[in-house]
Amino acid sequence: MNGSIEVICGPMFSGKTEELIRRVRRAQIARQQVQIFKPKIDNRYHETHVVSHSAQEIPSTPVKDSLEILEKIYDTTRVVAIDEVQFFDASILKVLDKLARRGMRVICAGLDQDYASKPFGIMGELLAVADQVTKIQAICTVCGEPATKTYRKSLENSDQILVGEKDLYEARCRAHYDFVENKDDLLSFNVLKSIRPEYEAKN
Repeated sequence: MNGSIEVICGPMFSGKTEELIRRVRRAQIARQQVQIFKPKIDNRYHETHVVSHSAQEIPSTPVKDSLEILEKIYDTTRVVAIDEVQFFDASILKVLDKLARRGMRVICAGLDQDYASKPFGIMGELLAVADQVTKIQAICTVCGEPATKTYRKSLENSDQILVGEKDLYEARCRAHYDFVENKDDLLSFNVLKSIRPEYEAKN
């Protein structure tokens, strides 16, 4: 059996965990040995279960880091599911590759972007090496259009990892996601000023 890496990604409230659970349950119906992992840091709904925003849940094994996944994998396992993969350390990339090379089907779910619309942790590299990527959209809380961004309501904490729910985050479309770091905004303005004289002279 050929191994593979599947990634389910998108903003918060897009149904990533629901899709992960759906794939896991189909594998279980097919009588395949499945193991499910999640980072210990994600204890919003349950300490040991993977739980979606819509209250779907499935038992899992919480781990403190990516190497612990290798330590807990059984030889008979055919499908490995990992929720909130963006929270893991950089070694998760080698771990996932090792599992796939051993012939396992690896299914990961996680945020592709952080609140600043930048790749979340290792997600950029993971999306590049995945065999299959499913990008799911949420619904913008402002206009109801498809949303691809995760909006953090308060910027008092600028840490990339800040576990929270609807109290801290909303799904937003590109038009209603207006977070721009001051230095990035200033850079754009300075670039515009530097090219304007040359542009106006030619026209």
